[in-house]
Amino acid sequence: MNVRVRLAPSPTGNLHIGTARTAVFNWLFARNQGGTFILRVEDTDVERSKSEYTDNILQGLTWLGMNWDEGPSFQSQRLEIYRQAVQTLLDNGLAYRCYTTSEELDEMREAQKA
Repeated sequence: MNVRVRLAPSPTGNLHIGTARTAVFNWLFARNQGGTFILRVEDTDVERSKSEYTDNILQGLTWLGMNWDEGPSFQSQRLEIYRQAVQTLLDNGLAYRCYTTSEELDEMREAQKA
């Protein structure tokens, strides 16, 4: 078995202790097992993701002495792959579309809060 672990930070803020902790554990596990440590940036939140946060995260991981074996890859650059996978699932009857409106979702959230 080939161990593959990943860190998938969201560049919506600076590197924080929780991400650093996860990175250390995953990196150490990969190194101990002769595996691969993958860095995948979850930058699909277009409104909040910022390149300066990505830079901060990469610099922070480097400062911690962690190197990654693959990546960084950016989720926003892989959207077509995901669209094709979703279409395959839909075509094979393994997924279904949601037709709930934004307003209906908001109502459901409010009901759940109550």
